[in-house]
Amino acid sequence: MSFDTLELDNRLIRALTKSGYTEPTAVQAEVIPAAMEQKDILANAPTGTGKTAAFLLPALQHMLDFPRREPGHPRVLILTPTRELATQVKEYADKLIGDLGITTGTLTGGVDFDQDNQMLAKNLDLLVATPGRLLDYIEKEKVACRDIEILIIDEADRMLDMGFGPNVDRIAAEARWRKQSMLFSATLEGKGIEGFARELLDEPMRVDAEPSRRERKKIIQYYYRADDAQHKLALLKRLLADEECTKAVVFVRTRERVEKLVAQMDRAKIRTNCLKGEMPQAKRDAAVARFKDGSIRVLIATDVAARGLDINGITHVFNYDLPRHADTYVHRIGRTARAGAKGCAISLVEAHDHPYLGKIERYVGEPIRRRVIPDLKPQTKEPSAPKKKKPATKAKKAKKAKKK
Repeated sequence: MSFDTLELDNRLIRALTKSGYTEPTAVQAEVIPAAMEQKDILANAPTGTGKTAAFLLPALQHMLDFPRREPGHPRVLILTPTRELATQVKEYADKLIGDLGITTGTLTGGVDFDQDNQMLAKNLDLLVATPGRLLDYIEKEKVACRDIEILIIDEADRMLDMGFGPNVDRIAAEARWRKQSMLFSATLEGKGIEGFARELLDEPMRVDAEPSRRERKKIIQYYYRADDAQHKLALLKRLLADEECTKAVVFVRTRERVEKLVAQMDRAKIRTNCLKGEMPQAKRDAAVARFKDGSIRVLIATDVAARGLDINGITHVFNYDLPRHADTYVHRIGRTARAGAKGCAISLVEAHDHPYLGKIERYVGEPIRRRVIPDLKPQTKEPSAPKKKKPATKAKKAKKAKKK
């Protein structure tokens, strides 16, 4: 299948071709035709599967098919859990729009209110926003939701994790005149997402967009066993020194772990930058900019800080601390192999991490292979998998019943 078969405007197809995209991904092939028929969408779409284009293309096509008659408030509203993701969605939208005359804007925390007011005073077709900031402006009557025709919720599972559920519900109620809603999430499991979907969507088409085998193979996944923290640090230093590792993101669990690892990297003369929660916006932007332009090739981050990080050219993702949740693992490794490139995801696994490794393998549906660096071999034995209890035979059951 090619984008030509999806009945998109030629100008949108030209923008895609210019960016190097000729074939839709699995999620795009399923979502775009249904969304262009104005069906509500509930999509299981992990990061890195092309979901941003899956919701942007039909939304832009709708605005081209039904141009607005007079200037006003946003017609398409996209809600994201973080400001970084909001910025990246807007940048992608601007690439697709080119000179189509569709205006875009963002509303996120950490931006000067005067700047926001200037943007909102103008005509606005597509708005990308974080829930808290948008709600502030709705309550101040600076943003009217009556004109919203399409509401899109990106990374809904993260939205719930961060406690934005009630805010999203209130915004959806304000935009009750909309014609279409789309909800994208890395996982559709759990009562939270099910409740969210029931409240926001009307008879949605459900899309479980598993990436194709060709898409999955773009990320090579393996792990190294580590005896202890010191051994793990030695492994990371060696792996970062690999000449193929030109741009890497290293994930850890907490802000304190970020600070500690940055200090250890400094002592090893490895230049790094970091992204962590509660970082001033200016520092976050500077860290991402230096990583993008190659001034720094290693970025150490927590999951909260790195949500929505979309930077081309990331060759490696390191799980220095293995995540407790399998969907977080999928989100992390999706930072590499973007825009058609290949990537590498490496986990450093201590003994206490093995139960999480098993959960991740079951979730991604494939084993993660083990590798060894000859002079950094682990000296401890790999923990054995817990033995499964054998089902009792009929004879044993009868004997037990007789004894009872």
